[in-house]
Amino acid sequence: MNSNNNMHKSYSTPSLGPEGLDLSQAFFSPIHQTTLASPSARHTKITVVGVGNVGMAIAQTILTQDLADVIALIDANPEKLRGEMLDLQHAAAFLPRTTILSSPDDYSVTRGSDLCIVTAGARQNPGESRLNLLQRNVSLFRKIIPPLAKNSPDAILLIVSNPVDVLTYVAWKMSGFPSNRVIGSGTNLDSSRFRFLLADHIQVNAQDVQAFIVGEHGDSSVALWSSISVGGVPVLNFLEQQQIPYEKVMLEDIHKAVVDSAYEVISLKGYTSWAIGYSVASLARTILRDQRKIHPVTVLAKGFYGIEGGDVFLSLPAQLGRGGILGVTKIGMTDEESRRLRSSAVTILEVQSQLNL
Repeated sequence: MNSNNNMHKSYSTPSLGPEGLDLSQAFFSPIHQTTLASPSARHTKITVVGVGNVGMAIAQTILTQDLADVIALIDANPEKLRGEMLDLQHAAAFLPRTTILSSPDDYSVTRGSDLCIVTAGARQNPGESRLNLLQRNVSLFRKIIPPLAKNSPDAILLIVSNPVDVLTYVAWKMSGFPSNRVIGSGTNLDSSRFRFLLADHIQVNAQDVQAFIVGEHGDSSVALWSSISVGGVPVLNFLEQQQIPYEKVMLEDIHKAVVDSAYEVISLKGYTSWAIGYSVASLARTILRDQRKIHPVTVLAKGFYGIEGGDVFLSLPAQLGRGGILGVTKIGMTDEESRRLRSSAVTILEVQSQLNL
């Protein structure tokens, strides 16, 4: 019988020197070290400005969904910033491999970002007017937007800070970016709440409900009832087919519940975080993976649906991809819905006109 030479092959074991085990030799043979050190595919980098409840919910969701290779965190509070960074880094063993950077004021850590998400904003003081609060946020944006644009000139800006429609306009003006690369989170979350409440009312899965809230992210938002469908069936037809009674007041109550839902969460827990975290992560995924999905987000709306009078930003159903806003969807609206949308635009323009940008 022929002997099997492999049976007599000897293997060397790493030696223990005075400094202990040489881990590089123990785990990797020399031929592999060059391969492991070679650059891999292009990394995806996301910056999150503001590590409050909203910013950290976004960062945490982005991490768990493996949307970035590098995350840079920026916040004016250095102690909280470092604490949040360390807390995330300590979870490294349970998460996809992601490098986490941070700085309170050195925006060079954001250099080369593909997506910059801004959540920072001033808190409203007791008795403070909305306009005064907005002016303080504009001053804050003067410190944030220009250095972001300088360090990542090819990035997409995603504004989450409120009032999101006006601050998206502010970011556009301050960045010098083309309008397709400046987006606000807008009514993406409002529309998710709308779909949930509709699905709960008619007892179907929310993923089977297609519905949009458009216009201002706020009290003047518009529910597009005429375009809502359930499993591809127009919602009003669906209600009739299922013999589910409805009245216009019931439909308006559902929309009002959408507008009031954030206030309810804030009154119960003090802030909103998880829903906006998932909402913004869904936008990040669509953009960075070029999924070309349609989301109701804040865009430059002038010229769409009869909106005129100035460079106003508000939410419209838009197709998103690696280039940012790829196009605005032409959804049929009733005359009443169009009128309400234009009225929402006027409301936002009135606020913008007081900023003197």
